[in-house]
Amino acid sequence: MAKENTAAVSSEKEITEEEQAPKKKIKKNADLLPSKKEKMTVGQIILLALLFLFTVFCFAPVILVFIAAFTDEIYITQHGFSFFPEKWSMDGMNAVFKYGKQLFTSYAVTIFVTVTGTLLGLLIMSMYAYSISRKGFRLSKFLSIYLLIPMLFNGGQLSGYIIFTSVYHLKDSLLLLILPLCVTTMNVIILRTYIANSIPQELMEAAKIDGAGEYRTFFSITLPLLKPALAAVGFMMATAYWNDWQNALLYIDTNSKKPLQLLLVNIQKSIQFLLNNNNVPASARAAMGGAIPQNSATMATVIVVIGPIMIAYPFFQKYFIKGLTVGSVKG
Repeated sequence: MAKENTAAVSSEKEITEEEQAPKKKIKKNADLLPSKKEKMTVGQIILLALLFLFTVFCFAPVILVFIAAFTDEIYITQHGFSFFPEKWSMDGMNAVFKYGKQLFTSYAVTIFVTVTGTLLGLLIMSMYAYSISRKGFRLSKFLSIYLLIPMLFNGGQLSGYIIFTSVYHLKDSLLLLILPLCVTTMNVIILRTYIANSIPQELMEAAKIDGAGEYRTFFSITLPLLKPALAAVGFMMATAYWNDWQNALLYIDTNSKKPLQLLLVNIQKSIQFLLNNNNVPASARAAMGGAIPQNSATMATVIVVIGPIMIAYPFFQKYFIKGLTVGSVKG
């Protein structure tokens, strides 16, 4: 009985020691953390001040654009752009919002093209990058060289226009707003480099041993671990789709298919036409409300373009940051 009691006591001591061990580690780690009472050093204060000045320097033009969009056109002509204008006016915004229904239609087209093109491009480029990153794939070298050819040789804009319109018969089609920007060589290289350097080959080999095919390996293992690279590439692609207007200018004729950027270019052209053409009827000038708001309308178009992005970005920022941090392999 004595031996059993001593064994029970020793086991209880071992349990208590095991329970106290994590607490000791937590205390040691807590000692390493900076205390809340620590004061900021002079270097940290200087760095904070420099970062604040840099932020103000970068954000000041954006504020000036918003102010100029609501500034009176005559005041801008006489005194230039100012952060504290004396006269305010809605002429610039009214010149843009006169397009009404067409403005909302162009917004819908731009959002559709941006979302569809980004998702489709990420799928195609990630599969392409996965294929050329596989060492056992026989066509990896050929496909890598084939990928680099468009970077070195380009047929030009005229040849592309002839092929898209005469051969493929895609004139006035939304596909021409999606397909030309869908796959780019540099983005594929970024994804391929990430797969080769950041995703362990042992995971793919283990999946192959377990009987998984290439599609299962890609969609179940590679694609989830590819989120950081997909987030970065997707952000760049979405920006390119949102700002694209040249393809729409070349290929789109129907008003219901015009994206936002092309509509804003047309607004600027109409204002320039009214300003530079002396044969414009007086009724047309009167419809613009007297002085044609060239400068304020230009700033208003900028707000129409970047406004939705500035509103939506804070809500999606956490997902973008999360996409840059997940995907690491613990070993």
